[in-house]
Amino acid sequence: MKLLNAAVFFILVPPLVTALDPLSTSIFMGGAAVAWQLFSPHSWLKCSLLECCNMKDTLNLSVIKMDLDQKVFGQPLAVQTVLRALSANMHSKRPRKPLVMSFHGWTGTGKSFVSSIIAENLYQLHIPRRRFVHHFSTVLHFPHLSHVHLYKEQLQNWIRGNVSACPRSLFIFSEMDQMPHGLIDAIMPFLGYHEEIDGVYYGKTIFLFLNNAGGDMITEIALDYWRTQKRRENIPVKMLQSLLSEEVFRNTNSGFFHSQLIQKNLIDYFVPFLPLEYKHVKECVREELRAQGHPKDEDLITEIASAMTDYPREERLYSSKGCKTVASRVTLST
Repeated sequence: MKLLNAAVFFILVPPLVTALDPLSTSIFMGGAAVAWQLFSPHSWLKCSLLECCNMKDTLNLSVIKMDLDQKVFGQPLAVQTVLRALSANMHSKRPRKPLVMSFHGWTGTGKSFVSSIIAENLYQLHIPRRRFVHHFSTVLHFPHLSHVHLYKEQLQNWIRGNVSACPRSLFIFSEMDQMPHGLIDAIMPFLGYHEEIDGVYYGKTIFLFLNNAGGDMITEIALDYWRTQKRRENIPVKMLQSLLSEEVFRNTNSGFFHSQLIQKNLIDYFVPFLPLEYKHVKECVREELRAQGHPKDEDLITEIASAMTDYPREERLYSSKGCKTVASRVTLST
């Protein structure tokens, strides 16, 4: 049909433009080209001026790999797992279920940053990203325990309505460790193996859960590896995923406490974010100096990173806040 429309367009245009002067012809052809772009679904012009859903997969895995490798410090296991998950999902023409990932680790280790990199690569332009990427903050959107039943209904309606408008929607839930118990189970019907639910296909949807829960366990495992002089890159991801699943299921400080999402194995990947070491914090400081337009100052980088590595008390190997306060420290020190 697209080829037929194009053929008709180019057959009709020449007789029309021959009756026009050169300037009018240029204006006419330019206007026709703009109109053609606007009426063509998912054209670059239409998506830049209007709102356009990525019905097709536009995520370039080599580009997102480069972004993760260059911008995310000290997270080899998380980067490896996220890339594997995205690759499997993108290479399937019609996934049988949505991609569901749960990010776990201490604050400041890169969970929110990685989710933003995924969003930016899924929708490069700001307008469609604002329209098709949905971020739920537990503290902001679900503050009252007494309103859980209302939140469940609102959450289901929001997801159903937005996936109906755009199958390739991204939903990010942050502060999962503060979410009221049972609330997240409201989205369980959308995460399973269904061809469609009430005429809506959810297989291209992506759900990301951001958790501090499980961070202490990840840190202790990483610390054991360091003390036995083993590389953190060699920590078995499958072992960590299994331990994380058990930990957040029985942890009362977790939004997944006794959750059916875990009982029914609807979370595809539990992604571990390791605690950041002194050298990783230095990379964060170095990058923040560059971002704020300051020259590289190795003495300042060392000073800030040294002050931020505070765990355990004896070894002072890790930063308990990751890179969370690096930006403010750089601002105050420059």
